[in-house]
Formats: sequence, C-alpha cells, structure tokens
Amino acid sequence: MSNSEENFKHMQISELQQVLTDETHVVVDIRDPASFQSGHIPNAIHLSNDSLPEFLRTADLDAPVVVCCYHGISSQQAAQFLISQDFTEVYSLDGGFTDWQLQHPDVIEH
Repeated sequence: MSNSEENFKHMQISELQQVLTDETHVVVDIRDPASFQSGHIPNAIHLSNDSLPEFLRTADLDAPVVVCCYHGISSQQAAQFLISQDFTEVYSLDGGFTDWQLQHPDVIEH
C-alpha cells in the first residue's frame, strides 16, 4: 500500500455514456428513494443507509464504481468513502443525475 492517500476520480457525462455501453462500470445512485424511483441511470444500484452494508459486503472491490447524486457534489464525499472502504477505482459523476437527465432524457430507467 502506498503512503499517499488514494482519491476518487471525476467522470463526465459523456464518459459515463461510453462505459454504460461497454458495461464495464457499476453505477450507484445515492439520491433519496423517491427520486431514484422516479428515474435513474439504467442499471444503477440505489445506495442508501439501509442498502450500504449489503453493498459493501457483496460488491467487487476491484470493479470500477461511478457514484451519482443530484448535481455531483454529495457523490464526491460518497466516492471518497468507498475509496476508504478499499474500493480501488471510484468516480464521482460530475453534474450528477441532473446533467444526465438534461443530456440523455431518453436514457432513463423508471
């Protein structure tokens, strides 16, 4: 393990569109349940205080994870938390679901 603290990376909406097509990354959505239910990025996993322990137990720590929130602010803290839980490749989605919805209104799962 290196002495420097590992940090999450940032991902742009256009980059996420590509990794969704390739199905290489896990997308987790940390918005409230009602917002998640009303629409989310396809195949996203809803992460809440209730589902987090199970996710931490069962997730592949080496699989790339993209954290999505409303605007890309809260996801940064959540991404850093996942890094602290030994996930190796974590991204915060810049602009969050709000920007995703603006750029890809036809690519939303309900």
